Amino acid sequence: MPDTTIIEGLDGLKALVGKPLGASEWKQLAYEDILRFAEATGDFQWIHVDRERCAKESPFKVPIAHGYYSVSRIAGLFFEVVDIRGFGLVLNYGLNKVRFPAPLKAGARYRLTLELAELKDIPQGAEALLRASIEIEESAKPACAAELIYRFMLP
Repeated sequence: MPDTTIIEGLDGLKALVGKPLGASEWKQLAYEDILRFAEATGDFQWIHVDRERCAKESPFKVPIAHGYYSVSRIAGLFFEVVDIRGFGLVLNYGLNKVRFPAPLKAGARYRLTLELAELKDIPQGAEALLRASIEIEESAKPACAAELIYRFMLP
C-alpha cells in the first residue's frame, strides 16, 4: 500500500507547495463499474456498455470508462493519497482544466497521483491548485489529467 501524505495544518500545507503528494493504490476497472456509472448518469453510449459491438467496431476492442468516470474517481481516491489534519473543512471548489488523453479500458488498472502546484491565502484558510492524474498501468498517457481547486478551511 502506498504511503499517505500527512498534511498538518496550514504550515504543513505550505511546506508541500510544488511537491508531489503521492499516489493511491492501484484499482482495477470492472465492466460492472462502467455499467453502474452509465446507470447513474443515463449515458449508455455503446462504446461504454456494449461488449459485443466494442469487440467488432471499437478501436479499443473492449468497453471504455466514461471520461467523467475517470474524473469522478479523483474525489473517491483523494483521501487515499492525503491525510489532512488541522482544518475544519476541506472543500472541492472546482476544476480549471480537465483532459482525457487515453481511454480507460475495462480490465485496466489505474491510480490517482496528486501534486500541490500552488497555494494562496483566502479568508479563514487557503486555496490550493492541485494537479491530478488518473494514471493507467503500462500507459504513457493518463486516462484523466485535471487541475483541481480545493479550499482548506481553518477550524
